[in-house]
Amino acid sequence: MSDYAPTARTTLHRRPARAAYDRDTVHAILDEALVCHLGFAVDGQPFVLPTTFAREGERLVVHGAAAGRLMRHLAGGAPACLTVTLLDGLVLARTAFHHSMNYRSVVVLGTAREIVDRTEKRAAVAAIVDKVSPGRSQRARPPNDKEIDATAVLSLPIAEVSAKIRSGPPLDGPEDAAIPVWAGVLPLALAAGRLEPDGPGGLGFEEPERPAGLLHLATR
Repeated sequence: MSDYAPTARTTLHRRPARAAYDRDTVHAILDEALVCHLGFAVDGQPFVLPTTFAREGERLVVHGAAAGRLMRHLAGGAPACLTVTLLDGLVLARTAFHHSMNYRSVVVLGTAREIVDRTEKRAAVAAIVDKVSPGRSQRARPPNDKEIDATAVLSLPIAEVSAKIRSGPPLDGPEDAAIPVWAGVLPLALAAGRLEPDGPGGLGFEEPERPAGLLHLATR
């Protein structure tokens, strides 16, 4: 698979060595992330709102209330900025200046299209449900016509995009190596907890799958 072509807006100037434009890296980060943040501006006022999403090939699908400002504004052709960040560790240095974080992030810029075809819309909603729990869309009741009409679904192409990744230890200078303080990385990971059934009705059924990429650390 070819790399995404950097643009003037996606070319990293600060720490360019941390940039990544290959599809495998970008897709892996997007597929692991459970929440994205959508940025847009209304009358000069910026807004950044979190929502769930899913990747379908070379596009991202997001959903929200059809009457909500986010969906209405982006469906009208407003420029969008979608970001995700995965936090992998806290980088604890010997100096305050060199403290950092290890992370993997993606920024997607573009214009979203509202999905109005019912078949396509239902498939996109199913993809979002399955992102949260693989195969869930086949077990839960699908949205009825009233619910699907109350939901807006947008499609954002993955075209103008960049990833940025930091990994490794702190970058203290040699002159600070002797400072008597612990330095290194405190790894972090999102972990699944113990399942909490919805009352007696939640017992005796097949347990839901956890999202792909989420560590399975729950104690059964």
